[in-house]
Amino acid sequence: MQIAIVLFDRFTALDAVGPYEMLSRAPGAETVFVAERAGAVRNDTGSLSLVADRTFADVPAPEVVLVPGGPGQSGQMENEELLGWLRTADTTSTWTTSVCTGSLLLAAAGLLSGRRATTHWLALDELKKYGAGPTGERVVIDGKYVTAAGVSAGIDMGLTLLGRIAGDDHARAVQLLTEYDPQPPYDCGSPAKAPAAMVEEWRSKSRFILT
Repeated sequence: MQIAIVLFDRFTALDAVGPYEMLSRAPGAETVFVAERAGAVRNDTGSLSLVADRTFADVPAPEVVLVPGGPGQSGQMENEELLGWLRTADTTSTWTTSVCTGSLLLAAAGLLSGRRATTHWLALDELKKYGAGPTGERVVIDGKYVTAAGVSAGIDMGLTLLGRIAGDDHARAVQLLTEYDPQPPYDCGSPAKAPAAMVEEWRSKSRFILT
């Protein structure tokens, strides 16, 4: 099973690496990082890079497509090299997935029209522009499309999808072996839980954060 994780300049590292850590442990998984051009791709802070060993053309028909988000997503919304590859890969994929604002790229490719989907809470309304139905859920499955909310939700998405691919017992074993047992020191991980003033502050800054 070939799992293709898309990279683009200024992606968010955990969006890609979180689900990678879960899905790469599926039986028979071949996980490949793909980009418009092969080579190192820098994350959103510029301090870390992942290597795309293959170009889009090298990976025409993966079983699983995974698109991370990050500030660089906005610069890819009209990139036909990427959007065209997503459409082509989607015609044969078993699962087409995203994390955070990666769902906006799936939406821009026309893949989420009429479907329920999620993304980072600051970008939920953007999904409506492409005919998708935004939800505040952490992981959304609609047919073969699996979208995750912001950043850390990619780990949950990866584990959820791993259960669908390899069975619940295998996914539970991966959860155990990766010791994925979240116990955050603060209960502030969603706009429903965070102080209202903090939520509004970051909403007012969202156009600077997401671009």
